[in-house]
Amino acid sequence: MTAVELEQRLIEIRRHLHQYPELSKEEFETTKSIQKWLQEKGIPIRETNLRTGVFADIIGKHPGPIVAIRADIDALPIEEQTGFPYASKNKGKMHACGHDFHTAAVIGAAYLLKESQSELHGTIRLLFQPAEETGGGAQYVMKDGQLQGVAAIIGLHNKPDLPVGTIGIKEGPLMAAVDRFDIFIRGKGSHAAQPHMGKDPIATSAQLITALQNIVSRHTSPLQSAVVSVTKIAGGNTWNVIPGEVKLEGTVRTFDLSIREAVKEQMNQIVEHIAIAFSQDATITWSPGPPPLMNDEKITKILRGTAESQSLRVVHPELSMAGEDFASYLQVVPGSFVFFGTEGKEDWHHPSFTLDERAIVKAATFLSEGAKRLTKMIGK
Repeated sequence: MTAVELEQRLIEIRRHLHQYPELSKEEFETTKSIQKWLQEKGIPIRETNLRTGVFADIIGKHPGPIVAIRADIDALPIEEQTGFPYASKNKGKMHACGHDFHTAAVIGAAYLLKESQSELHGTIRLLFQPAEETGGGAQYVMKDGQLQGVAAIIGLHNKPDLPVGTIGIKEGPLMAAVDRFDIFIRGKGSHAAQPHMGKDPIATSAQLITALQNIVSRHTSPLQSAVVSVTKIAGGNTWNVIPGEVKLEGTVRTFDLSIREAVKEQMNQIVEHIAIAFSQDATITWSPGPPPLMNDEKITKILRGTAESQSLRVVHPELSMAGEDFASYLQVVPGSFVFFGTEGKEDWHHPSFTLDERAIVKAATFLSEGAKRLTKMIGK
């Protein structure tokens, strides 16, 4: 397959995935398509107990370690607004985070690695992971044993604000830990004309939201990064009745584990004490997401050398407060995650999210070459 043919094929694959997006844990047709595309090139599929997701090994002719390349395959519950002829055909679902790009790039890397299998040292394990958007997919993959024996892991995420041909590579922290919270405030409903007869949870929630913002501005060092966002308020049914209950939802984002725990403790105290001050009852429940994404120094250095050898423009990326469950893999094996320039008009999770498809084959080549270098260089 020539370079032009490979690029055309990967664009076709990406557009097919884009037209038929599937949500987390529902990636059944996506799974079948990936299996077919790998088997067309004689790449054997690994056994799995997972209902979705694809795992495969390309075994080299020379001894060496197992290096994993990961792609995420799920989409988002967003109605697409791009107007492309290959726009989503599945109503209310869209690849608005570019996981179709990631999948096509790793398939391209698999094709390139298969062609050079006779020169390959060790094994390249392909992880087409389900359910990244819901934050549990990496855990499913590890429990399924797909990381067994893996010495290093690499992955990438498209970056719309970087030009094609640019790559963001950074040792240490890159993306934030993610925690979700749900706060229930229980007061006493009353007629809006007689607020003194009830205990207004809406007024309490307003005080609570204001107090929560002080955690970052007054209780966290300016040299530390943290975000506390209340993103949903639900309470009340009509204009002239004070409800008996309000629910708040939101997220906390941090890079440092000690800050992560400190923010949660402060929030617990604020919720408890404001509820007491307003003679109401409140509870907060936490749903922990992925930890901070921490890139391994040695593996990141090898990937930087790979990028430079391909004449990619290497930049030092800004820290992202977005979360990424690739971080869970990095708690088990060393690895590195990079940002790959795709020059889109809108950022992740936007209904008009776009990317430049010229970046697909560049990403595929980078991943294949990076994996090959790692099989020769890690452990030395």
